[in-house]
Amino acid sequence: MKWMTVFAAVATYGALASLGHAESVGRPQQGRAMALSVCAECHAVRQGDLRSPNDDAPPFARIAATPGMTTIALTAALRTSHRTMPNIVLQPDEAADVIAYILSLRNGN
Repeated sequence: MKWMTVFAAVATYGALASLGHAESVGRPQQGRAMALSVCAECHAVRQGDLRSPNDDAPPFARIAATPGMTTIALTAALRTSHRTMPNIVLQPDEAADVIAYILSLRNGN
């Protein structure tokens, strides 16, 4: 079990290292469209939506407002299995767009 944790950490680090300075990467409008089609079944994805359809899925605005939330943190979260989140596979550009959209909610967009 320990090797799986180490492998996951190394894989995540490698994936994150490939992003470089990815804070400005991604297209928020395309990310919004992807979020509405893929994520909205469980998450509140629009600015101002306070309650998600699934109580275990935090609203995107709350995720965006989490102190220290960055592109790297969101990338790691999207690439890591969660007990309550289905294994959704996004292409790298799709993930970058969704992440850009989530972070745009921090500014009230």
